[in-house]
Amino acid sequence: QVQLVESGGGLVQAGGSLRLSCLASGRTFSSCAMGWFRQAPGKEREFVAAISRSGTVTDYAHSVKGRFTISRDNAKNTLYLQMSSLKPEDTAVYYCAADDGGYLTYDSTKYDYWGQGTQVTVSS
Repeated sequence: QVQLVESGGGLVQAGGSLRLSCLASGRTFSSCAMGWFRQAPGKEREFVAAISRSGTVTDYAHSVKGRFTISRDNAKNTLYLQMSSLKPEDTAVYYCAADDGGYLTYDSTKYDYWGQGTQVTVSS
């Protein structure tokens, strides 16, 4: 079992920045590939970014590439999402997820554990 708790969401103006964190406990964090997903009102959950177990390989949705950066600190059992140049369309609940199979993927069905989410609201 892996427990995930997100933090760092909030209200920010367009063009601003936020850093989300996801603290993991339970099963060894470093053995899990990790991902960030988001869900806006009335829309399906969508992939945002993913990172390999070691942190050396990352993948991003086209809509956030160049603006968001995913990273992890295995010593602190923490996953991060640095978000810059935020747009109103980035408004959503952001979720972190863990894949204990250890494979980096954009497919939400492959992830085994999910956090409760943190709200990000970007005003225009």
